[in-house]
Amino acid sequence: MIEGLIQLSLRNRFMVLLIAGGLFTCGAYSVKTSKIDAIPDLSENQVIVFTEWMGRSPQIIEDQITYPLVTNLQGLPQVKYVRGASMFGMSFVYVIFNDDTEVYWARERVLERLNYAARLLPDGVAPTLGPDGTGVGHILWYTLDAPGMDLGEQRAVQDWYVKFGLQNVPGVAEIASFGGFQKQYQVTLDPNKLTYYGLSAPQVIGAIRANNNEAGGRKFELSGIGYIIKTTGYLQSVEQIQNIPLKTVSSVPVRVADVATVQMTGETRLGIFDHNGEGEAVGGIVVMRYGENADEVIRNVKTKMAEVARGLPEGVSFQIVYDRSGLIQESINSITHTLIEEMIVVSLVVILFLLHWRSAISIIIQIPITIATSFILLNAFDISSNIMSLTGIALAIGVIVDNGIIMAENAYKNLAIRQAELSDPQASPADNGHSANEEYGQHPSVQTTPSQPNRI
Repeated sequence: MIEGLIQLSLRNRFMVLLIAGGLFTCGAYSVKTSKIDAIPDLSENQVIVFTEWMGRSPQIIEDQITYPLVTNLQGLPQVKYVRGASMFGMSFVYVIFNDDTEVYWARERVLERLNYAARLLPDGVAPTLGPDGTGVGHILWYTLDAPGMDLGEQRAVQDWYVKFGLQNVPGVAEIASFGGFQKQYQVTLDPNKLTYYGLSAPQVIGAIRANNNEAGGRKFELSGIGYIIKTTGYLQSVEQIQNIPLKTVSSVPVRVADVATVQMTGETRLGIFDHNGEGEAVGGIVVMRYGENADEVIRNVKTKMAEVARGLPEGVSFQIVYDRSGLIQESINSITHTLIEEMIVVSLVVILFLLHWRSAISIIIQIPITIATSFILLNAFDISSNIMSLTGIALAIGVIVDNGIIMAENAYKNLAIRQAELSDPQASPADNGHSANEEYGQHPSVQTTPSQPNRI
């Protein structure tokens, strides 16, 4: 079969060259469109369900949130297993699907089941799905370099300006903010004053919630002009919260300031983010969406960061802490240098041992064509070009070169023998047989005769 394929190729050289050129062209296009990343994505196909219920202990979170969610999410189609984790004020449920399950189909199934499981949770608790990213989706970390600005202001800039700008980049699943203080109005009740005025904590909470609202009226027309009546009651300062009335005692209103202390502060933190031992910092993590090109997403994020930086306060700039594009570029440079070195070594080996430059060229041409064809298969199976896949290609080049050298050397030897036979027409097969006998230590002049049988 192999001999027939070789003969067919020799008879149709133009067709072979045309096929090789087509494979190289398609492969070159596949190299440009191939997904590039530094590390392979070996994480499990999972969907994360996150639930927040601040102020509750891990045991309460486990009993009232994690356990009901885990038991109800079991039994979904194509699910391998469900894992849960409870911590202070937060619950995480990891639904692990089979590797061949489409990730967005899996998210839809989990979301459908959550609509049923939500009725088993406490009032006001709403589970949400995590970002459609993977375990290796953290492709870029950055901090805000803002000298002279307090951590609360930096976190506000990150949450209300930078985050919304970078989330619009194609391929970004989430911008996870970290560090600083999340601003909030904090009302600290005095139990003695509540007892004195005959109030309770739910009454204070209800009064503040009722006053932080906007009510709509009706529309009326006057002289051909329509007017819309509404009341704006959103709280915008500490003073407005302090002046909210709770009840009236002897025609004197009791305000929030009479029973509590109101202040602007940060949300309770469970940790801090320190940058290089220089103090706390505020920033974000760019999480890549499942199945995206990491190198392309990083370039788009950096371009968007340059646009967002124009709207930052004076003196505030981005500082990149972690950037995977450097490792990606090193991987590409490594395989490029390996290819060049192997081409040079193969050329020298073939030229020195065969003394035939055409054989060296035929072997060198096989390397780029084979590598380009391998990228076609990588794209077909949706495999990214990472350290492992590129290293496999580099190791396989040795097999490709070894095969080419053996075939070239064999063809060169057979052509030399054929040329020797044509130049010496007196040579006969018997001579070749004598040569073979000599090779095995038998002299051609020695002849043996069969022994005669004994006569009786």
